[in-house]
Amino acid sequence: MKIAIIGASGNIGSRITHEALSRGHEVTAIVRNPSKLTLENESLVVTKGDALDADDLAAKLEGHDAVVISYSPGWGPGTDYNNYNKVAETVMGAAKKAGVKRLLNVGGAGSLYVAPGVQAVDTPDFPAEWREGASAMRDSLKVYEAEKDLDWTFFSPAFMIGPGERTGKYRLGTENPVMNEKGESNISYEDYAVAVIDELEKPQFIRQRFTIGY
Repeated sequence: MKIAIIGASGNIGSRITHEALSRGHEVTAIVRNPSKLTLENESLVVTKGDALDADDLAAKLEGHDAVVISYSPGWGPGTDYNNYNKVAETVMGAAKKAGVKRLLNVGGAGSLYVAPGVQAVDTPDFPAEWREGASAMRDSLKVYEAEKDLDWTFFSPAFMIGPGERTGKYRLGTENPVMNEKGESNISYEDYAVAVIDELEKPQFIRQRFTIGY
């Protein structure tokens, strides 16, 4: 496949880029700062791009089979979390203009349901410093859910995600977190990336949200 990855230099985006290349896919890495992506591969093209510039994105997405959106505005005071919605709308518009039907968005875990009608971000135990960003990312899920033409997928990680081993083993869920026998919800960046490319190669969650855990 020919895959465009928006945000390919980030913690998750870089792992997705590496995983895609390791399986023989061609990757166009669309990043704000190309110097941050030091990976070299003959099947990799690195280009500077803006996830909020629809015309520029459309030109860069032409000829691709799929788009992965691994965008993050950052965290902390002064962060414009509204960009989650703006990026979702901009990328979908650009994909339509470019004729690319398949999108996969790196989403958040805060919108997973931990009890009937209760999402994690609304619980008292949810970390206060993450609540604003997680709530905004939850809102972006609604943007995808309203889209009826593109084959989008919203992929929520486990509650705990970070650097780790690539085992290639994981369990999938849809609306509820995937817990292990200890009641923990976790996944490595590396295995999250494995699941991204697995979903692009053999789609199971078209116009759906899904999640992951060990």
